[in-house]
Amino acid sequence: MFSQVLDRKKDFSRIQQLLDIFPVTAILGPRQAGKTTLAKQFQPDYLFDLENPRDLISLSNPQLALEDLTGLIVIDEIQRKPDLFPLLRYLVDNNPKQRFLILGSASSNLRQQSGESLAGRIGYYFLTGFNLEETGNDNLAALWLRGGFPRSFLSKSDEDSMIWRTNFISTFLEKDLALLGASIPSPTMYRFWVMLSHYHGQTLNYSELGRSFGISDKTVKKYISILEDTFMIRLLMPWHVNIGKRLVKSPKVYIRDTGIFHALQSIENTFDLKTNPKLGASWEGFALEEVVAGLSKRDNEVFFYAAHRGVELDLFWQEGGRNYGVEFKYQDAPKATKSMHGAIEDLKLEHLWVIYPGDQTYKLTESITVLPLTHLEKI
Repeated sequence: MFSQVLDRKKDFSRIQQLLDIFPVTAILGPRQAGKTTLAKQFQPDYLFDLENPRDLISLSNPQLALEDLTGLIVIDEIQRKPDLFPLLRYLVDNNPKQRFLILGSASSNLRQQSGESLAGRIGYYFLTGFNLEETGNDNLAALWLRGGFPRSFLSKSDEDSMIWRTNFISTFLEKDLALLGASIPSPTMYRFWVMLSHYHGQTLNYSELGRSFGISDKTVKKYISILEDTFMIRLLMPWHVNIGKRLVKSPKVYIRDTGIFHALQSIENTFDLKTNPKLGASWEGFALEEVVAGLSKRDNEVFFYAAHRGVELDLFWQEGGRNYGVEFKYQDAPKATKSMHGAIEDLKLEHLWVIYPGDQTYKLTESITVLPLTHLEKI
């Protein structure tokens, strides 16, 4: 159905820019998102995969193995040897002919460990699975259903894609979490993840989750932290502004990849999706990740906004001293709502876009534009 290789020129170009600036560049992202494939396109002089027992043994004395090498050195799954970071600092400070491209599947710990040792010497790049810009607008339906993991999206059929995602979830829970030091039984984490998927697009209530699952708030936060750190979920934080109104202060949760979300919800094909009560939430999560992917390249932090009096905004950010917002609607012809006008007033929005699955762009007011997901370049 699809070509087995998709163009990721923009990712390549941005990583190349980091390599030109920093002696160490880190590509962070979920497993199977294509980090290794992309790293190989830089034609490294040396590549060490820390999931390969041979490479792991060869780095048992890392200074001896690395100090005489020159050129571009790739180290894959570096979170398995966090003791390498202080050594990398020594190496790049003493050998200007070395550059390192390190790949990792865990975020906060890796950034903390590398940041402490390599401050000022390392640049970070987050790589997701495929997005709509890479797959092409004609493949929107397949990308939405299957998600952006390359092997899932490029499968020969929806059935094969579902089988791949189901096995990915099992491997992630049974092996990957253990390698990252999470000692949680895989059936327990799977049930929690499925339950969490029912909150997709909703504000988190840790106490409610804990009561439903029979665990403490502290344990809920631990499980969520693990899924967030491994790029499986997104916690979207609320925007707080002093406007004299009671605001929602808890984050919203999204399963970052819609293919994984659909697998957790047992949504196997387009018919299942279009007839599922989670259709709107699925669209919101899918469209949100597409918008955020574009904004993250401009270094914009993103939030949501919600006041207890009913005014809400799905996505909010600031750029150039101005405020902007997005609403996501799975509707044929979205209309302006009282909540949209309230958000514009509360947040002093320069503009608000309503992202929908149609193909026509039209204005609702001077400050509100309805925009197809396929036209995000207009934001």
